[in-house]
Amino acid sequence: MAVEKEIREIHGMMEGLLADTTIPKNVRRAINEAKNRLEGEDDLTVKVSAAVYLIESISDDINMPSHARTQVWAVMGALESVKKR
Repeated sequence: MAVEKEIREIHGMMEGLLADTTIPKNVRRAINEAKNRLEGEDDLTVKVSAAVYLIESISDDINMPSHARTQVWAVMGALESVKKR
């Protein structure tokens, strides 16, 4: 059950990023896709790995504001901690 709570917290972090209009559309699109992958029916490891891959692909986007980059890294860290369980 603790993993489900962490996933809900990660969803909340992603929702905050999606609501931030200073973040470029391509970054928000990748975050939304990662969020959708987490909601899928696959095995937890598969879902989290797919989400990490998507987030990682945009983490170094040159157009992303620094505050958003920090939040993206926080999401990645939270996903990695779930994946290691």
